[in-house]
Amino acid sequence: MPYSSSLTDEEWEILEPLLPTILPAKKQTRPSNWTKRELLDGIFYQLKNGCNWEDLPKDLPPYSTVYWHYK
Repeated sequence: MPYSSSLTDEEWEILEPLLPTILPAKKQTRPSNWTKRELLDGIFYQLKNGCNWEDLPKDLPPYSTVYWHYK
């Protein structure tokens, strides 16, 4: 379900190529269950609405995962 804070396809096309240069490389032990776009949508939702991390909608990634990527 898209929210007003969700990235549009046009915004994602601009942002996606920049992610490898701004995100640090990390050793990954297993594939992520969530796409970078879903994680960013969770971060943007929390920042726009000012809700507690625990109050993120259930159709977004778990709040602990979103917060870990945010910090």
